Amino acid sequence: MRIGIDLGGTKIEALALGADGQERSRMRVATPRYEYTETLDTIARLVRTLETEAGSPATVGVGIPGTIMRPSGLVKNANSTWLIGQPLERDLSAALGREVRCENDANCLALSEATDGSGAGHGVVFAVILGTGCGGGLAIEGRVHEGRHGVAGEWGHNSLPWPQIDEVPGPACYCGKTGCIETWISGTALGNDYERQTGTPLSGKEVAEAANRGDPQAAAAMHRLEDRIARSFASLVNVIDPDVIVVGGGLSRVGSIYSNVPPLLERYGFGGGIHTPIVPARHGDSSGVRGAAWLWPKES
Repeated sequence: MRIGIDLGGTKIEALALGADGQERSRMRVATPRYEYTETLDTIARLVRTLETEAGSPATVGVGIPGTIMRPSGLVKNANSTWLIGQPLERDLSAALGREVRCENDANCLALSEATDGSGAGHGVVFAVILGTGCGGGLAIEGRVHEGRHGVAGEWGHNSLPWPQIDEVPGPACYCGKTGCIETWISGTALGNDYERQTGTPLSGKEVAEAANRGDPQAAAAMHRLEDRIARSFASLVNVIDPDVIVVGGGLSRVGSIYSNVPPLLERYGFGGGIHTPIVPARHGDSSGVRGAAWLWPKES
């Protein structure tokens, strides 16, 4: 059996998978925000509960909203700030008395979808999270590719490609720079863009719903979003040229992304003729926790 943990900023989800990859049980509890020791205790308690229910020990993988620096083992770039600088993987391994593997949550999405999701059968899978923020993860031949500094796939903190005059210098990003892709193509960014143009505050979800109802201002915001996504994806293709781009997060439910972005991607891609499939994550919101479970290869 394998257990995956999705350590989020507001909730911790735990999932037990059988050897066949089928779900056995699932639990969800509130994250003890700003309490590192209690976070460790909560994860350990969830693992032990699932193991007791199943009657067997399990491998454990944890998806986190940040990166484990190798070889120091310390967490960086986590929006759950109480994890930053902590040896989370090492401490969880000690708490559970076995090796625990931690990985960035977008990488877990990529791994899940490469294993038995929308990217299954593809060698190079790039997974994008378009939600409150914008993250990315890369799986190659069914394994996570972290890169030398653990930041492979973090293309959301590159600049928006081929910016127009009114897109320079771009919104301020929490990373300290301006004009990052994350500030243009996340759900938060969609709402902010609409408010800049209309003066009316709406969430990204509300903008998408208004566009579906025929609101012209919301439809214009969606068209700008789709164009920015296409430019951002074109930069991915130019560098990585993945076999498939899998989209997760709240905006993955917006159908126009899959109909309107591909022809724009072909236009922006180097030399034209770009036909990279853009598909929604098969496992939806469960992909992150499933990917954490799959941090242990199938033979484990």
